Amino acid sequence: MPSIMPFNRDQVLTEINDLLSKHGFDTSNIYDRSCFDLVARRELLLLLMKVLVNVDGFSIAHAEEIKRVAQIFLASPILIGLKSKNEVLEEDVVYERHGIPVISPTTLRNIVVEEIYPEIFADRGGYYVQIDGQIIKNVREEQNLSLKDLADQAHVSRETIYKYETGRVRAQPETAFLLESILDMKITLSVNLFQAPRHEKTHESREGEPRELVDLGFGVINTNRTPFDALAQPETKKSERLKKAEPLITDLEKNRNNKALTRMALNLKDLSDVIGTESVFILEKKKDVDCIDGVPVVHNWEIGEMKNPAEFLKMLAERRECN
Repeated sequence: MPSIMPFNRDQVLTEINDLLSKHGFDTSNIYDRSCFDLVARRELLLLLMKVLVNVDGFSIAHAEEIKRVAQIFLASPILIGLKSKNEVLEEDVVYERHGIPVISPTTLRNIVVEEIYPEIFADRGGYYVQIDGQIIKNVREEQNLSLKDLADQAHVSRETIYKYETGRVRAQPETAFLLESILDMKITLSVNLFQAPRHEKTHESREGEPRELVDLGFGVINTNRTPFDALAQPETKKSERLKKAEPLITDLEKNRNNKALTRMALNLKDLSDVIGTESVFILEKKKDVDCIDGVPVVHNWEIGEMKNPAEFLKMLAERRECN
């Protein structure tokens, strides 16, 4: 299969979508004006992907928003880029922008098609690899080599070998590959870009909109650079922490007309299908409508009559299969 050729952003997006679709991923529509362009899922793996020609155009605001969304859905955010300044991004090297990993389209292809994960990552000062210090120590001791013996063969200091073994420093690729040759053992660690990020407690906003959901007992996070308006998640009591409370993708009325709401419903349905979560419209005006193009609708006045999130979720389930 030919590799993805970096002609322009739209073409790269299309080829990435085709690549993922052919290798078992369900993919979303493409969202150009969002902190992510494409969402892809394969079993438990969920990717939030942004594609840029020049990765230096990736803003802090977009990075922070995609990180928040990724944390809530336990997704992996990835920036796909063609170049940085005037330099083409190298194959099988991981870069970074504002805490988001950056790779080239060819690197993505190698991961998806060949299951070859990159080992080298770029940072200030050059290229580095992460090494398994425990393996170095174990093999060194098995071969009856002292720290100084190994250091002399690798042309580094004894202190450097000690720092490698204790995981205190990264290694330059040349040094790591020389150590592998000396020890006759693989010591470099691959960068698993598809590993789900550690789940840290998200601080749900108590000032978010819609206020009715907040008052009912939902944590609400408003978003500015996504195809939806907010994420809402039922806040569970300590005794209920073992119960899974899935986040909801939410759009608000905001004086939008029916045509705009219908267009937004396509996005909500598309994203909820790929992500595997619920979507809902929260409408302010009293309209005789229970759903918009397959997306359930709940009105503010209905939420005001509810006692807890369970009642809201029950209504959502009742209206989920509407036509």
